[in-house]
Amino acid sequence: MRLWRDRLPSPLGTLLLVFDDAALVALEFEDHEPRMLELLRRYHGADVVLEPGTVSDAVRDAVAAYFAGHATALDGLAVRTGGSAFQRRVWDALRRIPYGTTTSYGRLAAALGMPKASRAVGLANGANPVSIVVPCHRVIGADGTLTGYGGGLPRKAWLIRHEAGLEELRLAGEAA
Repeated sequence: MRLWRDRLPSPLGTLLLVFDDAALVALEFEDHEPRMLELLRRYHGADVVLEPGTVSDAVRDAVAAYFAGHATALDGLAVRTGGSAFQRRVWDALRRIPYGTTTSYGRLAAALGMPKASRAVGLANGANPVSIVVPCHRVIGADGTLTGYGGGLPRKAWLIRHEAGLEELRLAGEAA
């Protein structure tokens, strides 16, 4: 499978965007490239070839608008994630979490009609290949603490603050 890769600057570091002719296939921070490559191989096969390319102006503009604070900037971007049917259900549900809000793994599982599947939802959340556009950062622990994020907890906290204007966030293991 042949895909293209571009880089875009962001306030959180350089973003890697992987795309085909019709959609984003992956979006990850440059310093997490090995994770992105692993997910691409897992979802699209070991024969994935990434070639240099230039992402469309629509994607470039949407990402810039998101970081400029435009709440709906990423909503219309097409993604092609691969993954299992369950993972795609979780990722679709993530895109329905409103900008500026968070939810817990348990609430997300319940919204999917599977209230006892919070761990499975967490695993699918953590395997999301299209960070930020599929906003896995909006899922937090049931007690309001930040829990895992492929880009790192400081970035997750920044993204949530950026979207919601929160002054303080508790990281897992830290006192409020």
